[in-house]
Amino acid sequence: MANNNTHEEEEHTDIERFEREDVEERGVGGEEQEDVNKIAPWTKQITIRGLIASLIIGIIYSVIVMKLNLTTGLVPNLNVSAALLAFVLVRTWTKLLHKAGIVSSPFTRQENTIIQTCAVACYSIAVGGGFGSYLLGLNKKTYEQAGVDTEGNTPGSTKEPAIGWMTGFLFVSCFVGLLALVPLRKV
Repeated sequence: MANNNTHEEEEHTDIERFEREDVEERGVGGEEQEDVNKIAPWTKQITIRGLIASLIIGIIYSVIVMKLNLTTGLVPNLNVSAALLAFVLVRTWTKLLHKAGIVSSPFTRQENTIIQTCAVACYSIAVGGGFGSYLLGLNKKTYEQAGVDTEGNTPGSTKEPAIGWMTGFLFVSCFVGLLALVPLRKV
């Protein structure tokens, strides 16, 4: 029991330290200080709770994007709304844990940025992967519905997208921008 209280006191001390650092970053007495504090190591920025939150938001936005893409053919840029939803989700999560009596450290700015980035990456894969457009048009059933005698519709142009093929395709299509960016940075 004493060990549990000591652990809770340590977590409470960590929370107070984070709050103090946040006040110091904002400046005291109206002075704007430069953000010269050390950035937390990546192990503190990428956390399990952050990955769970980003997975939840990514799934929500993937469904929204697919619905919009399949019904209207358009997909708006949802980065700002993903950031707001991430902020609301982590804020609510922290408050619920606090009301339940579970002490947890607050989400940091870096952790919130990781959540937003992962959520946007999730729904970008749904859009960039072509699940609402060209990927669905590759199979034989679509070929037959378009008409076998339609001009430009050749028999060998179909592809049954299996899970292994789609995974490889998404891997290539998602990383092509990153791989093309590296040589362009040196120009």
